[in-house]
Amino acid sequence: MQQRKLGKTGAHISEIGFGAWAIGGAWGDVSSDDAKGALHAALDAGMTFIDTADVYGDGRSERFIAEVFKERGGEKPFVASKLGRRLAPHVAQGYNAENLNAFVERSLVNLDTDCLDLVQLHCPPPEVYYQPEVFDIMDRMVTAGKIRHYGVSVEKVEEALKAIEYPNVATIQIIYNVFRQRPDSLFFAEAQKRDIGVIVRVPLASGMLSGKMHAGSTFAADDHRAFNRNGEAFDKGETFSGVPYDVALEAVEEIRRLVPGDITMAQFALRWILMEDAVSTVIPGARNAQQAAANAAASSFPALNSETMTELRKIYQHRIAPFVHQRW
Repeated sequence: MQQRKLGKTGAHISEIGFGAWAIGGAWGDVSSDDAKGALHAALDAGMTFIDTADVYGDGRSERFIAEVFKERGGEKPFVASKLGRRLAPHVAQGYNAENLNAFVERSLVNLDTDCLDLVQLHCPPPEVYYQPEVFDIMDRMVTAGKIRHYGVSVEKVEEALKAIEYPNVATIQIIYNVFRQRPDSLFFAEAQKRDIGVIVRVPLASGMLSGKMHAGSTFAADDHRAFNRNGEAFDKGETFSGVPYDVALEAVEEIRRLVPGDITMAQFALRWILMEDAVSTVIPGARNAQQAAANAAASSFPALNSETMTELRKIYQHRIAPFVHQRW
């Protein structure tokens, strides 16, 4: 597993990390055995970065991580959690010292630790980016020793660019994949200038870029791919990267012809992301040990050639960009 630097945190982490949303909830049923098996497999394969959130299964994801660390012993991987989405309603006024400190204290308990490696504001309302007092609260938590670093998980490129104006924001988590290429036009260059760690989420467009879905695919009622197609529960861009299902399926068939025979389409999609030097780590989810091991293997494949990169850009520009480029 190749390592990359996580921006100004100074940490060196695996370029493929473990996205722990699926083992928490909103991806259909994942048993405790499968959830912990996926984590063990990820760590066995050399992943040293885990991303979670306090709302993933109402803390279920964080608690699984703590249990697996206790079972394994030894040095713990770098863990990033997120906060803010426990607010109901999820409004900017809720991002105050009382609430944010309470959220951190809850994650400290769930993760069974006395200091969190990285805490990210979890796709906060747009107004939060214009409230320096929120970032001052995070600074005080660093000073108090509750968290080591903080960052922001964003929906839009514009939000990312605003967030990194705050000097102590260490990381940005953003959607970037073959279907969401806008971050590479400006944000990545700015992130590198400011030594910002870039964490890439939704790398497989909610599984669409695995190439395993079809027009008749069905999803469990508690799977966001069933209940959030049009943004009913949270931002539409989190589900299939915001691309209409039928459009995505057609684009996948074009992409499929570019995939070499010795690599799965999912691994190909992950390898495409790793072609970008500004990316610190990419965090695909996994529902079981087999998926986690397959994700990790993408780190070992050779770079994609220039012809393939050009063709993927064309597919994006012609088929996908009209639906997503200016929205996120």
